[in-house]
Amino acid sequence: MESTRILAIRHGETLWNTQNRIQGHIDIDLNAKGQLQASLVGRAFKASSAGHAGEDTQHQLSQSAAIYSSDLARAFNTAAQIGAALALPITQDRRLRERHFGDFEGKTWADIDQHSPEVSRKWRERDPQWRPGEGAESLLDLQARVMGVINDIASKHLGEQIVIVSHGGVMDILHRWATGQGLQIQRTWSLENAVINRLLWTPEQLSLLNWGDNSHLGDITQDDSAA
Repeated sequence: MESTRILAIRHGETLWNTQNRIQGHIDIDLNAKGQLQASLVGRAFKASSAGHAGEDTQHQLSQSAAIYSSDLARAFNTAAQIGAALALPITQDRRLRERHFGDFEGKTWADIDQHSPEVSRKWRERDPQWRPGEGAESLLDLQARVMGVINDIASKHLGEQIVIVSHGGVMDILHRWATGQGLQIQRTWSLENAVINRLLWTPEQLSLLNWGDNSHLGDITQDDSAA
């Protein structure tokens, strides 16, 4: 059965990540550390292309046939480093955006806990149908969007490897999908910035090959917030 290998990468760090401030669809760019992380991701792909990578799995990076990215700057500017390394264009797709957090966007978790404790409770209970304000997405909405775009993109690249650069919420859905874990299960896996997550897609299922490869980032500290 033909399959598509997916390298799924969360964008580099932003100032709002460090502030624990919810970004959602707000277009926040990379901070200095995020730019460095993006550069190091690009360097890993370039080293792989040149045959200088240190591990067999790293050599797979250069085999990527296409790069897809959220259109938000923090993701696109991370993807641009990979595109430059592989001399590939970036296809932007709004469906790869972070979850739309509605009234939560721009606020910190401390703000929400203090001023909207009932709302905070609903959020932390991970009610799949609950939406954080007008225009926002529920977890079910996000899941449907992510599965739809991944199925659409991956089906065009059977027998190939592709890169997808997106956001923490999208990475979370991919991990749950690949491991068969429900939306209400509390997360025990990492969603670090600029790490490489390897998945295998077929029309029947998504499988997890490797999660959270940060070997290319050296000693750079990570931010694991999912906004």
